[in-house]
Amino acid sequence: MLTTIKNQQNILDKLSIESLNPMQLKAQTVINSNPDIVLLSPTGTGKTLAFLLPIIAELDIECNDVQVLILVPSRELAIQIEQVIREMGAGYKTNAVYGGRAGSKDKTDLKHRPAILIGTPGRIADHIRRENFPLKFIKTLVLDEFDKSLEVGFENEMKEIVAALPNVQKRILTSATQKIEIPGFVGMKKPVYINYLHEGIPLLKVKTILSPSKDKLRTLVETLCHLGNQPGIIFCNFKDTIDRLSEFLTEKNIQHGCFYGGMEQVDRERALIKFRNGTHQLIVATDLAARGLDIPELKFIIHYHLPNRSEEFTHRNGRTARMNNDGTAYVIKYINEDLPDFIKVIEVEELKKATVPAPSIWETVYISGGRRDKISKGDIAGLFIKQAHLLKDELGTIEIKQDCAYVAVHTSKVDKVIQLVNNSKLKTKKVRVSIV
Repeated sequence: MLTTIKNQQNILDKLSIESLNPMQLKAQTVINSNPDIVLLSPTGTGKTLAFLLPIIAELDIECNDVQVLILVPSRELAIQIEQVIREMGAGYKTNAVYGGRAGSKDKTDLKHRPAILIGTPGRIADHIRRENFPLKFIKTLVLDEFDKSLEVGFENEMKEIVAALPNVQKRILTSATQKIEIPGFVGMKKPVYINYLHEGIPLLKVKTILSPSKDKLRTLVETLCHLGNQPGIIFCNFKDTIDRLSEFLTEKNIQHGCFYGGMEQVDRERALIKFRNGTHQLIVATDLAARGLDIPELKFIIHYHLPNRSEEFTHRNGRTARMNNDGTAYVIKYINEDLPDFIKVIEVEELKKATVPAPSIWETVYISGGRRDKISKGDIAGLFIKQAHLLKDELGTIEIKQDCAYVAVHTSKVDKVIQLVNNSKLKTKKVRVSIV
């Protein structure tokens, strides 16, 4: 059990974290000593680790059933939390279940019960109806980004899940927004609030960019040329707009990924992987990308469409200026367009003429073997360096999933790498290697 400072330090070492921030330290104390907790902190401040550390410390190592249930509004957040727990290396089985994932995978994972089960409300409710795991051992319930779960229509499933849990002793709700109303069905009596929403806000700059026409496409391209090679997200309100933007950016040779709810799960995951490893510096997205994603620090976000509500504006902006870093939110505004009251701007950014950002030096390669095959990052690096003769600076980020892996390779070497390592053996598995 994680009961000592030494064990916690081992986890922080594995995560390459020197020390916990003030919010995380406060969360530990409060979660340890209270049954009902509401944790409010901006996106990117480490809320996931803040609630996981005290939860894992209280797990019963003798129990072979689900002890902790974490409900999340999106597949990406489920995957992210699962990955964080695996990287913590605390020794407890953890699984994530969500819509768009094969039911057979869920069945395999739940056959040997995880101590921590993470999932979207729809998929968790379905498993509860089918009685696929016992509920009596679940003592801790976490509703992560719970306000977003309510927004996207999961209220009925959440009611059903909470009502089905007979022995919950601790409830933790998290959000990155101030305007929260805790629904009665959650069962909180006198919640203790941990509120750090005021942290880090001064480092965010908000600027407007004026578009001479209602169609902002050309202004968007000029903005991207002005900003240069920096990682950022372009937010749109509709997926149809994303398709249109993507076509136009492709015509202008501006590399980017897309991210919205209508995409296949594997395509959404790959868009994020390419963004993390530098294959793409830009993502064009709906508000689905405004929170709960495991992506690197951003230098900017762009509001191509004005958000409809202040909460959306807050969450979008929360993707930049995180963890005491600076960042800028740009609002592209038609000159005759009025800004909503909740956007208090603001300085106008004058665009300098510049060329299209240079193409990325990285390409993403897929490997048909992963964690289940006992393949490690070291195995993959060894194969690519020894057999494909890559130099260390020609091999980028390696991400390993349960049944596959993704590797960033220098664009000048990709074809040669595939030719030399496709159908090679990694551990005991013969793997296929191809460009994503």
